[in-house]
Amino acid sequence: MPKKNQMQIQFASSSINEGFARVAISSFVSQLDPTIEELYDIKMAVSEAVTNCIIHGYSNKEDGLITIRCAYEERTVEIEVVDEGKGIPNVDDAMTALYTTSLEEERAGLGFTVMQSMMDEVEVFSQMGKGTSVKMKRSLAV
Repeated sequence: MPKKNQMQIQFASSSINEGFARVAISSFVSQLDPTIEELYDIKMAVSEAVTNCIIHGYSNKEDGLITIRCAYEERTVEIEVVDEGKGIPNVDDAMTALYTTSLEEERAGLGFTVMQSMMDEVEVFSQMGKGTSVKMKRSLAV
């Protein structure tokens, strides 16, 4: 039986690091030889979660930290993206398509919807003033 492999990274809440997060996850998950579509979906979901941390958790301030934990066993990948930012007042509202607290017009409020469409499971845990954790799971084809 294959044993569980895992990794953890932590980086500053700067928008430039969103690309780093995608590459790091891609490199780690590539060990499972996923399809191009599976890898794209995972990278996109992580990108959305990290972007939410930067924009909403830390309000685009670069003094916060984002932690990503990723583990896989056999062909199931589990990812957790964590910030210690503001927190989400109402997770149910935040997970509703088109809902946004951003005053910027280019924000469509689809981050969690995108994550849910690309991953098998998405769970969000948040406490006001303490931060948010987004846990995602994806099983890869055999």
